[in-house]
Amino acid sequence: MPLSDDQPHTRTRLPVAEQNAPAGGRPARPLRTLLTVLGIVTLLVVAVAVANRDKPAVDRTATTTSGDRAPAGAGASPDRTAASGQQPVGTAVNGIGTGYPHTDQGAQSAAANYAVALGSTDMFRADSRRTVLTTIADPTAVQTLQTRLDQAFTPETNARYGLSAEGRAPVGMTFISRAIPIGTKLANYSDTGTKVEVWCNSLVGMTGKASEIPVTASWYTLDITMRWTGSDWKIIDYSRKAGPAPLPADQQAATSEEISGAVQQFGGFRYAR
Repeated sequence: MPLSDDQPHTRTRLPVAEQNAPAGGRPARPLRTLLTVLGIVTLLVVAVAVANRDKPAVDRTATTTSGDRAPAGAGASPDRTAASGQQPVGTAVNGIGTGYPHTDQGAQSAAANYAVALGSTDMFRADSRRTVLTTIADPTAVQTLQTRLDQAFTPETNARYGLSAEGRAPVGMTFISRAIPIGTKLANYSDTGTKVEVWCNSLVGMTGKASEIPVTASWYTLDITMRWTGSDWKIIDYSRKAGPAPLPADQQAATSEEISGAVQQFGGFRYAR
């Protein structure tokens, strides 16, 4: 007997896949569709990689700017504090790098390495001081700089650091004087002369059980004026000013023996932009 329209209707719920399937067709298969999409994406990635394989690498060493800021007009670069520019020179005279390129980066490299020499223990002894100056200074400026430094590094100066009049440390003691360039900046540049500012941290003092002059750190900036001699950058003048100095860290100071061991074990560097 047929049911009247007043009777309640019964609904049958099919699975989602079957509900969406076209009438008379087979249900869709999500797994097959996903595999197809992944295959297409993989082919696209391979094609891009092959297309870019023979493109030359971007030269990141061409920039001549320094500091943490990206060059004007360029996108923000995340590695502006990384080393850049030309490699350190491969030649040295009296342990000091020489033969720098006739470029602004070569001038900055020379200034950084000359700052290390000017802040070394060699400056406290008359004989080694002259050797340093004849290596890094323009021949026309050696005598003027020699006179000036002799007046600065007097026997009285040496005595304040616990050294003999000749600049020697007492037996069983180690005198430390090391300059560490943090960065360089061109104040001005030309093919014949240039001025470079070198921001430095330095360690100076005496280590040993009987030392009364502990090793301390200080911050200063050297303004180094150089001349191109035809084969290298050489100093004609320099000056020093304090800072900029960062806030000291809340860190326990090392013992005299630890500092002495560290300086003997950790060698210095040659610097390049």
